[in-house]
Amino acid sequence: MVKYEFFTAVQAAKELGISKQTLFRYEKKRVFPAPRRNLINRWRQYSYEDINKLKEIMRGSIG
Repeated sequence: MVKYEFFTAVQAAKELGISKQTLFRYEKKRVFPAPRRNLINRWRQYSYEDINKLKEIMRGSIG
């Protein structure tokens, strides 16, 4: 069985070097794509791949 590990919004924001509020704002403004949601509590979940994609988006937006 494969175990998937996901980042919470707080953990993802920390990995990206931004606040959780900024992460949510970027999602709302569609700078970042909407993440998957936990089926039970509907919290955002970010995979390692998601984090890397968001880092690429940030580099493209800033650079």
